[in-house]
Amino acid sequence: MAEEAGRDAGAAASAAAAVTDGTRARLEDVRRGLLRLHKLLLDGERSDYERVYGPVAGGGALLQLVIQHPWFSWLRMVSELIVRIDEMQDAVKASDKGAADAPPVSEAEAAALLAQVRDLLKPDEADPGFGGSYHRALQRDPNVILTHAEITRLLAPPKPEN
Repeated sequence: MAEEAGRDAGAAASAAAAVTDGTRARLEDVRRGLLRLHKLLLDGERSDYERVYGPVAGGGALLQLVIQHPWFSWLRMVSELIVRIDEMQDAVKASDKGAADAPPVSEAEAAALLAQVRDLLKPDEADPGFGGSYHRALQRDPNVILTHAEITRLLAPPKPEN
């Protein structure tokens, strides 16, 4: 009896901490925004790269550059966050289906991932890494500014309901 009560209490605690529908939607919206942002950033970097090194010979060559060339290395941080959101969404779906090997994703884990996205997307002119490259991209492309604003709005903590 005590074991069953303990399991029931643990299941209730897990269910209470599980990702809400609102957070699931937010994760998906942020993911879509990051995909658009990544494409804009990649297009800008490709254009700059081609000005220096000449035309890139197709999608396969560009993919190899994105994976291996230091010019594009800063974009990998955005790619990694998109992959982490995908993995979290897959874990949520598996947990929903009752997969035994899929522990529920907590609201706190989702919030932590969204906070990492928020922390990354801070332009910093003085930063020699992502922040500086991102700052330059914001300066050169108004579409990056608009997409940044959209993602920033999505990342704002939800307002408490009264």
